[in-house]
Amino acid sequence: MPQKQNKHNHLVLFSVSNFDMQVAELHQQKFQQHQHKHNKENNNKIMCKKIQLSVSADTELYNNHNSSNNDNNHHHSSCGCDVDGCHKVEGEDLFIPPLNFAMVDNGIFRSGFPEPANFSFLQTLGLRSIIYLCPEPYPEANMEFLKSNGIKLYQFGIEGHKEPFVNIPEDTIREALKVVLDVRNHPLIIHCKRGKHRTGCLVGCYRKMQKWCLSSVFDEYQRFAAAKARVSDQRFVELFDISTINHLPLTFSSLRR
Repeated sequence: MPQKQNKHNHLVLFSVSNFDMQVAELHQQKFQQHQHKHNKENNNKIMCKKIQLSVSADTELYNNHNSSNNDNNHHHSSCGCDVDGCHKVEGEDLFIPPLNFAMVDNGIFRSGFPEPANFSFLQTLGLRSIIYLCPEPYPEANMEFLKSNGIKLYQFGIEGHKEPFVNIPEDTIREALKVVLDVRNHPLIIHCKRGKHRTGCLVGCYRKMQKWCLSSVFDEYQRFAAAKARVSDQRFVELFDISTINHLPLTFSSLRR
């Protein structure tokens, strides 16, 4: 009997032990699930904080950027310019070149008609002469500028006709070229109304004297004339006879290369 009781007791103890292990494992699983849920919630909270911080930082940067842009816009409206990165100092003049302004060669420039806003810029060139290719009288304000700066005006009145009735006088272009070729007139600027057609023809003929190929001459003409390029202008340059002025000296940079 004692042995049987003993065996029974062992069985009971073994059964209880298994039960305790199962309960412990169940508790462990519940604890792990709870811990996982807790960690997930904490991660979500941290993520929310990060997102809020990121959004707050981005908003601050955006506001600062807009504030900077508003300051720049206010500055541009106050200085009257529309150029990005303008750093105009109050009381300082801006040097604004005329329409279609460019350098042709050493001491020779080209442009459209100079306005009073361009006078400060033209002063920086130290001009001696202006070649004006329109028949209309030079404006009084421009004449005053020439007088005050000791600049001589050479006017060669060429009518600004449109195609197909374009008549460019060869003699007039030839006389204007003589002024261009005389270094005593440098620095000088050539201009008409827009700095495209009449100015383009004169510069094109000058390029022929410099031995430019016609394709390069026409490329330069078209760069300034753009959509307004005229076949008649290019034809005039192509047929222009430079033999009568070839005896005049060419002492410009393009011939010394």
